[in-house]
Amino acid sequence: MSNSARPSDRSLARQLRSAKSFCVFALGSGLLLLWPTITAHAAGPGYFGYGKLATPAEIAGWNIDVRGQDGVGLPDGKGTVDHGADVFAQQCATCHGTFGEGEGRYPKLMGGEGTLTGERPEPSVGSYWPYAPTLFDYIDRAMPFISPHTLSADDVYAVVAYILNFNNIVPNDFVADRNSLPKVKMPNRDNFTWQDPRPDTAAKECMKDCTDPKTVKIISSAEGTDLTPRTTGPLDAMTGN
Repeated sequence: MSNSARPSDRSLARQLRSAKSFCVFALGSGLLLLWPTITAHAAGPGYFGYGKLATPAEIAGWNIDVRGQDGVGLPDGKGTVDHGADVFAQQCATCHGTFGEGEGRYPKLMGGEGTLTGERPEPSVGSYWPYAPTLFDYIDRAMPFISPHTLSADDVYAVVAYILNFNNIVPNDFVADRNSLPKVKMPNRDNFTWQDPRPDTAAKECMKDCTDPKTVKIISSAEGTDLTPRTTGPLDAMTGN
């Protein structure tokens, strides 16, 4: 290439400065364009740039818990004992038996009255369950076993009515709904207590000068406190001093 066709060093320098200026402008413009988006999503501490606020409808879809004492949270709807028998036969009897007697190793839903303090307690809806509204809560969220939370509110109410009926807790014409269920008194309601009879204990870490295990004495045990019913023999072999 001849010297006349080659750009001068001064001309080349001007072209490089122009290209650099354009790149800086473009980069700066991009940052300026992105900045409103970044600041718009900076929702404060703890925001990691993903997710969104749940809508009221989404919250309502998860807010399905029911309070036992007064039935707060029970939805609209109702169900009869007769309709419950039909739904139970289709959705529940395979595991729990036609009348809640249990199939195979699946739990019983009826019977067991008077056994909770015996050698072989049989907890069921009739013998153990404290509140009728929480029966709706459990069935609604966890049953049927293979397809939970698929029954309508009316069907769940009906199943609850049927289960209460074959446990001889409600009559044949009982209609379960948000008003009637909290009024049902379960047979075992008054036998629940929130006072733990076990003594408070504290185990402190020991790294040196620890207590000699030979000097440790067992002064009490769970034996005789009715915390756990016996099944095959004594709970433990400890003896008090």
